[in-house]
Amino acid sequence: MSDVARLAGVSIKTVSRVVNAEPGVHADTAGRVLAAIERLGFRRNVGALNLRRGLSTGTIGLVLEDVGNPFYSGLTRAVEEVARGFGRQVLTGSSDENADRERELALEFCARRVDGLIVVPAGLRHGYLMPEITSGMPVVFVDRPAGDVLADTVLVDNLEGAAAAVAHLVAHGHRRVAFLGDSPDIFTATERLRGFREGCAKAGIPYDETLVAMGPHTAAGVASVLRRLLGGRAPATAVLTGNNRITVHVLRAIAGSRRRPALIGFDDFELADLLEPPVSVVAIDPATLGRAAAELLFNRLGGDTAAPRRLVLPVRLIPRGSGELRPGSRR
Repeated sequence: MSDVARLAGVSIKTVSRVVNAEPGVHADTAGRVLAAIERLGFRRNVGALNLRRGLSTGTIGLVLEDVGNPFYSGLTRAVEEVARGFGRQVLTGSSDENADRERELALEFCARRVDGLIVVPAGLRHGYLMPEITSGMPVVFVDRPAGDVLADTVLVDNLEGAAAAVAHLVAHGHRRVAFLGDSPDIFTATERLRGFREGCAKAGIPYDETLVAMGPHTAAGVASVLRRLLGGRAPATAVLTGNNRITVHVLRAIAGSRRRPALIGFDDFELADLLEPPVSVVAIDPATLGRAAAELLFNRLGGDTAAPRRLVLPVRLIPRGSGELRPGSRR
């Protein structure tokens, strides 16, 4: 507190009153104190008593895109299982793909003095975590890399997965392959698009930008895009989707259609193997992803001081039927 008081030009007592939200501090004075705290990288310490006693808070923080997405719920469960083995509990929050919300959650967990942090990045700026990283708190980024800090990262092979899917569709007679991806400012979306483009080149078919649709997709939006892609004089005969939510929207949009495109989706999802036809997917095991991130984190908590690691986990193409439909297939 003395550093904050000196920088803000106030007494230690005033700093204490601002930090503890006590009344009687002029707004301008409080603003100077808060600015000094931000500049010095200090954080509100909810677990100060335990730390003074030399105890761990017994928690780690996990910031996800959406805990309601089955992919991230599987990742969360794996992190919890690893953490339980080390006697820790997991605090979890959803960023909803909002960079400000991600920062808010991450700093809230830091304020509660979690022992470590696992983050699925929603934004590209993570310098706000440097005070924690330099003080020794381990941070692991998962599914996507951090934008501007060097830290442990666990990814999947998005490029190879998309390229393999294109090769599979071309092997089944398709030359007009469409790609429906997520927002282009998301790392996984751009990597899968890049893999799609490279896959077209390797498979000997032209990359056609008119067959690509990127952006946050609603059910209505996907249906509209599909009407364009599957209509006209040179329609797409096959579709590769960039994540499981888009895949589900596509399935709804083509339900009841007599002529169906071949379909391969990124990310597996529940009951995909029971649909008619069963849905072919590029499978990413969220449990493996979560476990790898948690193990990296606990290795750091155990004293590992090696340079930051970047792990890229393989994906697996699972042919079930929808990706094996020939051009012009009918129900």
